[in-house]
Formats: sequence, structure tokens, C-alpha cells
Amino acid sequence: MPVGHGFHATMTALPGKGDEVVDLLLHAPSLSNQDCVVFLVGRSAADPDVVHVTEGWVSREAHGAFFDSAPAQSFVARLQPLLTGEATYSDEVPVGGKPAFTGPLT
Repeated sequence: MPVGHGFHATMTALPGKGDEVVDLLLHAPSLSNQDCVVFLVGRSAADPDVVHVTEGWVSREAHGAFFDSAPAQSFVARLQPLLTGEATYSDEVPVGGKPAFTGPLT
């Protein structure tokens, strides 16, 4: 399925909350949405409270419709209190690679 819209976000968790943020993201409602074709979570090797997310959606409209939904709004409400408020977003459309795996890399 082609990716028509995407972004990369870097978020900073409150001190010591990086594990909680990662766990929440790895259970995000986006993962079960058929219009979300890439959802990767990573973290900084130097600072475990810095978390990265790369998302790819079939279209900007599909992404917008999902984030207007009740499950997405509930998710954001649970995520935001764990973050410092510092985040950067960049417009990114994933074009290739290996976007899915079922567990943590070891």
C-alpha cells in the first residue's frame, strides 16, 4: 500500500518516563488502523527519555480523520501528561525499507 502522507516526531518524556511513553506508543490505536502503513517507535541511545516516532499513512485525509476519532483523542490525552511539551515534527513520507516488525530489536 503506498504512503501518501507521513511525519517523523521526536518527543521528550518527563524524566524517567521514557519506558512508559514507549510502551504507550507500542500500543497506539494507529497500529490497528488499516490506513496507517508505517508506525515505527525508537529512542535515543544517549537519552532514554527522547522518543522518536515515524508514521506513514495512505493520505493526509486518512491521517486527519483518524486523529479526529475518539480512540486517537483518548490516546493523545494519555500521552501528553508524560511529555515535557518539547517535540519536533518533520514532514516525511517513508519511501522504502523495512517498516514493520513484531517486537523489539535485540
